[in-house]
Amino acid sequence: MGLKTYNPTSPGRRFMSGATFEELTKVAPEKSLLMPLKKKGGRNSRGVITVRHRGGGSKRKLRLIDFKRDKITVPGKVASIEYDPNRSARIALIHYADGEKRYILAPLGIKSGDTIQTGEDVDIKPGNALPLESIPAGNLVHNVEFEPGKGGKLVRSAGNSAQIISKEGRYVVLKLPSGELRKFHHRCWATIGQVGNVDHGSIKLGKAGSKRWSGWRPTVRGSAMTPRDHPHGGGEGRAPRGMPPKTPWGKPALGAKTRRHKTSNKMIIKRRK
Repeated sequence: MGLKTYNPTSPGRRFMSGATFEELTKVAPEKSLLMPLKKKGGRNSRGVITVRHRGGGSKRKLRLIDFKRDKITVPGKVASIEYDPNRSARIALIHYADGEKRYILAPLGIKSGDTIQTGEDVDIKPGNALPLESIPAGNLVHNVEFEPGKGGKLVRSAGNSAQIISKEGRYVVLKLPSGELRKFHHRCWATIGQVGNVDHGSIKLGKAGSKRWSGWRPTVRGSAMTPRDHPHGGGEGRAPRGMPPKTPWGKPALGAKTRRHKTSNKMIIKRRK
């Protein structure tokens, strides 16, 4: 993937950059793998906003992605590399030998015509899925299962990868993109390679409208609000906080520990910080 810049025909265009999409081989998605996607505007089933600053944005349809990779020993051929508006990574349409079609996350370096497989002893090459115990140390993986059989939950964003550091009995140590060292059960599955679209993080939106198209609404500073709307609000002119940083609901913010005690904490060898 490459990046393109624009002629400065307006202030919003001056520093804008975007993807060239040169790796895409198909424009229209596979209809059998599409689902309608209803906007929620950050609201839960009771209509209460539980995620702030969401709403609006372009219409989208959901692409059904195969995160479980459970087509054991059935070879599949990469039919196309496509764009997915719901994620930063590109997706690959796979035609399996038994006639089924599925989408997977497109690893870096995969192209149309390549063959991928899932199994205990398949080749170590990008796009193939294996249990962690079958992957040699030092390899990069993505779409990692948190628990065996639950499907890939971690390392799914564009350009991300985790590295297998060592194997200790029933556990495999991975270095995650955050820098955290964590143990995973050896029967958790992962996909070989790094997620594609590595230049995604270098894109500059250029203007506020690009953010709105993605479904993000404006964020207002607490110090610009009134005292009834935010603990940091009020005062004449630009007033200091006068207190430790707080959320709009009065909870400690900026550095306060919010992680509850979880049973999975014992699997962390080295935290990301």
